This record gives sequence, structure tokens and C-alpha cells, in this order.
Amino acid sequence: MAAELENNPEAMEELSIKLLNEGKTKEGLKLMLRAARLYEGEGRKEDAARLFKKLGFVLFEKTGSIEKARPSLLKSAYLYIDLIEELLSAFEVDINTLDTYCLNVLEIFLALNDERNLVKYGSQFAAIYEDLGKSFREGNDVENAINAYESAFVYYKLLDDESYKRVAEILVTLYGDIAEKKLGDKDYVEAARAFERLAVYTRALFGYDAHYTEMMETAAQNFEKASKLSYSEGDLDMTTTLLVKAEYAYLLARNFSRAKLIGVNTARMLNQIVRAYRSQGSEMDAARKLVELTETLVGIGKINEGMQAYKKALEITTSIPFRLRVRLAILKEKAALDKDEALLDRVDLIEFYIRRGREYQALELAEKTLEENEGLKEALEALHVAEGLY
Repeated sequence: MAAELENNPEAMEELSIKLLNEGKTKEGLKLMLRAARLYEGEGRKEDAARLFKKLGFVLFEKTGSIEKARPSLLKSAYLYIDLIEELLSAFEVDINTLDTYCLNVLEIFLALNDERNLVKYGSQFAAIYEDLGKSFREGNDVENAINAYESAFVYYKLLDDESYKRVAEILVTLYGDIAEKKLGDKDYVEAARAFERLAVYTRALFGYDAHYTEMMETAAQNFEKASKLSYSEGDLDMTTTLLVKAEYAYLLARNFSRAKLIGVNTARMLNQIVRAYRSQGSEMDAARKLVELTETLVGIGKINEGMQAYKKALEITTSIPFRLRVRLAILKEKAALDKDEALLDRVDLIEFYIRRGREYQALELAEKTLEENEGLKEALEALHVAEGLY
């Protein structure tokens, strides 16, 4: 076994996890440290950073002491900072990779309660993304410009830096142009998505006022228009998917009567589709539509009926995206009813993490947000019952 592990960090890492799972904590942690150092020695900084971070959080979990975890976590953070510097010196910058590195650094400093470094690097990252956004925009690379500006917006917002408003103005312009173009092309789905994003940054500038609700209402109308086209083509699956999106856009626009009307009709259609899929033996499709039924029912205030549908979906399969969607439905319904901007800010951040492929972090934040909201205790309990946690 020793010969197999020699100079083989992958094998060491695999065995360290196996030892930890078997309760052999000391041996597992020692081997994980050896693997991380070996990755670093081989110049594999990304693997080393990843494993030092894992080692730090395992140490924290096992000992309850952040101080014992600090050396490994700091090692990881500074390796990620090196990787960021190397990435920025490259001819082309991969925004998704940059996001991964930056978010890891901030996650570590947040865990360490290191406010000085959190502000220092958060500000640096925000400025880097803003500069990248400007460069991409000047090069007519709108997609990457938006990705960069959205990251800058999130970092400025997390730091309570008023610069987020400057970035929001740029994003309003970019999404406004996209919405106008997609409407001209009669691409109603993409137009609706652009109006949804436009609404987010409009709210950042003006608050939860008529500007925001107007943008959300327009998004809802375009989702509804797209659903009618799908219906005319006989695609009931896509029709209901788009109607659920319309329901929530109307909900956030605080057009509660329209949201309820769509929700009631969509729930009826979804029940029929679920029965059809189950009769065909298409269980995975049935689960997918049951989650949509959950969202639909939550959106019209029928939390208990929604959780019953969710439980049926989980009897077929489970996934992090399902868990996230149901939590987001609960949070959005509450935010709309209470006109709660702070809650919507959390929703926006959760959705940012999802777009950046950080679903575990998004789920953790969604769960924390539910737990912190006094008005959602019953909903959280019903959710946990459906998931078998009680």
C-alpha cells in the first residue's frame, strides 16, 4: 500500500477520505495534509488549494476550533490568490474559473472572520471584474461583459460599497439592449429572461418600486406569451414550465390576482401531465413536473399541498437543484408578499451562486435564510418533513 501511495497524491487523497469516513480521523487528516503538500510540490496549485481548503474545513468540523483550521485555510486562500494573479496575466481570462478562485478566497476569509482581508480582497476582486467588464464590453463581448459586471456588482454589494450602483446602471443598459433585441426577434422567452435581470438591477437603483414591478410585469407578460406559443404547438410540458415562470414574475411584480389565476390553472394542467407521465412509466419526467407543481402551489399560498407534491417527487428522485428550487419558491413568495428587499437581495445572491455553479453554497445560504426568517418557520418545518428530516 505504501508503494502505491508514494508520489501519488490522488491515491493519498482518496485513502484519506476513506479513513475519515471510517472514523480514523488522525490518520485521515495526516494523509490529506501529505497529499495537499505533494500536489503543491508538483506545481498543481489548484488541486493543492482545493485540498488545503477541504483539510481546513474538516479540521474545523472535527475539532470545533477555527484556530486549528486557520493554517490550512490560509494556505488555501493564498494559493487561490496566486492562481488569480496567474489567470489575470493570461491572454484570455476565463470568467468562470476566475469566479471559482475569487469565491473560494472570500469564503475562507469569511469562515475565518477575517474582516480586514475580506474587505481588502473583496474590493480588489470587484475592481478587477469591473475592469474586465469594461474590456469585454469594448470588445463587443456582451456575454462575458455581463458575467464580469454581475460579479463586480455582487462583490460591491456584499461590501456595502456604493459602487454597486454604478455597475447596476451599466447592467441596466446591457440587459435593456438585449430585451429590446429579443423582442424585435420575437424571442419571448429570452426577452422575458432579460427583463427579469433588468428588474434586478433596476431594483438596486430605485428599490422595490414601480420601476421594478413594471420590469417584472413585462417579464411575466413575455413568459405568458411564450407559453401560448408552446401551447399552440402542442407542447404542454414547455407550456407549464413557462407558466410557472410567469406566475413568479407576476408575483414579484405584486400582481397577485394574475399570479393566482395562472397558478390555479397551471396546477390543474401539471396534475394532468404528471398522471400522463406516470402512466407512461416516465418517472423522472413526472418528478420534474411534480417539482413545478410544488412551485406553483407555493406561489398561490398552498404550502401544505405543495409539500405533498414535493414529497412525491422525492419518492422518485432527489437532487440539489430540486431542493434549491423549492426553497427559492418559498423565499420569493414571502419576499413578494412582504415587499421585503433584504430577502430579495438574498434570493438574488442565491441565484448568482447557482449561475456560477456553486449549488452547495447556494443551498447553504437558502437554508440559512429560511431559518433566520421568523415568518417562515411553518414553511421550513413542512419542507423538512417532506424531505424526511423530521
